[in-house]
Amino acid sequence: MKSVLAALVLALIPATVPAVATAAANPYERGPAPTAASVEASRGTFAVTSAAVARQSNFGGGTVYTPTSDLTFGAVAISPGFTATQTSVAHFGPRLASYGFVVITINTLSGWDDPDSRGRQLLAALDHVVRTNPRVDASRLAVMGHSMGGGGALRAAASRPALQASIPLAGWHTTKNWSTVQVPTMVLGGQSDPTAPNSQHSLPFYTSMTAAPDKAFLELRGGDHSDPRSDNVTVRKYTLSWLKRFVDDDLRYDQFLCPAPAPNTLISAYRDTCPHA
Repeated sequence: MKSVLAALVLALIPATVPAVATAAANPYERGPAPTAASVEASRGTFAVTSAAVARQSNFGGGTVYTPTSDLTFGAVAISPGFTATQTSVAHFGPRLASYGFVVITINTLSGWDDPDSRGRQLLAALDHVVRTNPRVDASRLAVMGHSMGGGGALRAAASRPALQASIPLAGWHTTKNWSTVQVPTMVLGGQSDPTAPNSQHSLPFYTSMTAAPDKAFLELRGGDHSDPRSDNVTVRKYTLSWLKRFVDDDLRYDQFLCPAPAPNTLISAYRDTCPHA
């Protein structure tokens, strides 16, 4: 009888080992497996707390959103555009945090700060949350920004190649060549943007990033300058999927990025480097 039981135990071991290995293969997965509905939803599964950050010497303060959990999380810093405050990008904070990121939406030192200054402030904000928030994994950091804040996200990525992801939203910058960027970058633009036309900004940014291991360009059909930072289902789906894929290395989100979406009623153009590295 004992020999029979031993044989049964041994027979079960090979079946259980792969399951354990799969679970341990990516320790950064946060939250349940995504669905087509979940990536477009207004909130994920984590409860979220928020805390104000006072003005600092190297960025204008802001708000930190943290998932209520004992886990550690990647962190994302988000900058507003020219003359705007964090209120213009505030909706990203609680939403992304509810999917498993620590998020800081920032005010800039001055509403008139240029994109390069905003890039330095994004990095300063990330450094701040790394120092002060025990839930942050310092090895998994990303930047986002709108308009000149998007130009700042590009500058931050060029300055700090250790970043895991960058997402310029209707980015604006006088520099058009970003061939030194090595950070996976998703560029979002509006098809009808009069302030940062894609032909002069987002497309040259995307095309020039020859050193980026992965990149994408998404053009919102009929979108103006503000649409890429709006709380709409397309922005929700693709910004979340990009951050999950590259900050958390969560391959469960690859299905929403590759194969690339075909043009439809919401997306007028999409370019990419699928399959992702």
